[in-house]
Amino acid sequence: MELAGGLKSLTAKQALLPDGWRENIRIDVGADGRIANIRNATEVAASSIGILLPAPTNLHSHAFQRAAAGMTERRGPDPQDSFWTWRQQMYRFLDHLTPDDVQNIAALVQMEMLEAGYAAVAEFHYLHHQPGGQLYDNIGEMSDRIAAAAADTGIGLTLLPVLYRYGGCDRRPLGKGQIRFGCTQDQFAKVLNHARKAITSLPSDARIGIAPHSLRAVAPDDLAFVTTLMPEAPLHMHLAEQVAEVDEVQAYLSARPTQWLLDNQNVDSRWCLIHCTQLVPEETKRLAESGAVVGLCPITESSLGDGIFDGVRFAECSGRFGIGSDSNIRISLSEELRTFEYSQRLRDRGRALLAKPDRSTGRVLYDAAVLGGAAAAGRPSGAITVGAFADLMALDCDAVDLSGKRGDDVLDSYIFAGDDRMVSDVWSAGRHVVKNGQHIHRERIVARYRQTMSKLRA
Repeated sequence: MELAGGLKSLTAKQALLPDGWRENIRIDVGADGRIANIRNATEVAASSIGILLPAPTNLHSHAFQRAAAGMTERRGPDPQDSFWTWRQQMYRFLDHLTPDDVQNIAALVQMEMLEAGYAAVAEFHYLHHQPGGQLYDNIGEMSDRIAAAAADTGIGLTLLPVLYRYGGCDRRPLGKGQIRFGCTQDQFAKVLNHARKAITSLPSDARIGIAPHSLRAVAPDDLAFVTTLMPEAPLHMHLAEQVAEVDEVQAYLSARPTQWLLDNQNVDSRWCLIHCTQLVPEETKRLAESGAVVGLCPITESSLGDGIFDGVRFAECSGRFGIGSDSNIRISLSEELRTFEYSQRLRDRGRALLAKPDRSTGRVLYDAAVLGGAAAAGRPSGAITVGAFADLMALDCDAVDLSGKRGDDVLDSYIFAGDDRMVSDVWSAGRHVVKNGQHIHRERIVARYRQTMSKLRA
């Protein structure tokens, strides 16, 4: 069943294809990591996959924040602990990170993503410079480190260098904790150019995009600049995450963030807008109609008290969304999906709010995650179909909660009754990187991460 290199194949007892569930199929994968053929299996091999799914792309990650997981749960001196107080703790932590640290942390979190069932990640990469803001001799040093981690783990990478210029809408200078992120337009063009070179060392499924950080961190002229640098590339930005952010943007730009963006930019399917937890109904409707993907990060949004995305209304307007792990405090694909649906239930006091007459809740969530993530990453995947990258996830059909389950019941049991321990195997563009629930290089990656964390704690 090894898919890396050459034309290989596997068989599955049941698999989720674009037109629904199919039984006893064979998938052939070419040397380029793309699915070359799908056909009925004339016989099921003893080593056949029991349950095969398209594997999603994690569409929003800040890899370095993984090392702060579990370290920001004490209340500070401010009685109104919030995103903003958490951010100050995160800034103090990152002052100590070296390029080696960032590579080791990124490898660990990418490994965890693969073991959770993600085949690829869109890395929202804004840690560019040294502590104090000095440039590295190689201005793309940190981009190289993210790419090196991806080479080690085998994850599919969409690298998103971030333009981060100001400390707020008033164009105030970056604060101490933000200084490692900052770039002028000229510096950012160099960072982006180097990032494009960095991914050439990776397999051909690697992609590049651009990320203006937010309307707080870039001015309108910066946004105009950055959107023209690579007109066909994915474009990601944080939007309308916090009440204070909405108030600040409205004070300086005379409009709410989502309203301003939709009125002043050609927002289309190229865009991925992260969080969007502070929308009014008209903004939700307009954003859905734009074709942009909304990047939801329910675990992080819960952790930071961001608010609840208006998912039911967005889905009713045929909006597209995908799932990201953002702060990486916990990597769990199934929990992200479950948390999103349960947030809608708690707010609206109902059940199965995202289900459709022909598709269960789990199926709707999973379909959206694989399609939205692929679109946001500029990655031709998101479905088990000829021509797509072989981003595949196998579930352990011997898991007690999957015993005897078929069709959409599989996804409902995985998301609402199970967890990521059900994930047995993952392929990223045909690379068989997770076997029997563990990454093929787990021991080495964890050892390097432990060394980094031991040094940081000291």
